[in-house]
Amino acid sequence: MFWEQLTDYLGDPDTWSGPNSIPALMWEHVWVSVAATVVAAVLIFPLALWLGHTGRGATAAGAVVNIGRAVPSFGILVLTVMILLELGASVLSVWPVLIALIALAAPPIFTNTVAGMQGVTPSTVEAGRGMGLTEAQLVRGVEMPLASPVILEGLRIALVQVIATATLGALVAWGGLGRIIVDGFSQQNQGKVVVGAVLVALLAVIAEIGLSAAQKAATPQGLKVSHN
Repeated sequence: MFWEQLTDYLGDPDTWSGPNSIPALMWEHVWVSVAATVVAAVLIFPLALWLGHTGRGATAAGAVVNIGRAVPSFGILVLTVMILLELGASVLSVWPVLIALIALAAPPIFTNTVAGMQGVTPSTVEAGRGMGLTEAQLVRGVEMPLASPVILEGLRIALVQVIATATLGALVAWGGLGRIIVDGFSQQNQGKVVVGAVLVALLAVIAEIGLSAAQKAATPQGLKVSHN
């Protein structure tokens, strides 16, 4: 039964063309995942850099940001849908999914950015001050380059989590690869469910490998030597 369902699904022309095809749904999944991670980084990164540099208020800000980690993503989805309904807006859109994924992506980006900045040795920062660097120059020219591997690790964690969680969008009538999984369950088509799950896992692995390579490339040579 499974292999028959799998073969029928993969052999169906609609699987490969049209609004509910694998390429179309994969593109939706990719762009909403990348968009959520980028928006979270744009919103969180400046605050995390400043708090990591000054060391003031990082704990309190971290507690607020980590609400996104404490509250289940599906709960944020439902809450966003309810708010949109109250406002008379359409819930059949990407917005509930995007908001939930931004909340999910924010905590690892914030935590790793602050940790990376605070992990720079004080003597290095003081040496920069002794050379006459301003605080902004210290952040850009000293702390950020040294913290970049840890910061990129936060982005990697955020993106992989978002890719896996974006499948929930299908539960609020949005697309993405979750659409294949949800439709497969509703049609009792195990082959379709497996295809959707494998594609999500494949995207997560690609993101993991790509950002791990970027993290390694961003590591200053001195740190690579010290780790070896």
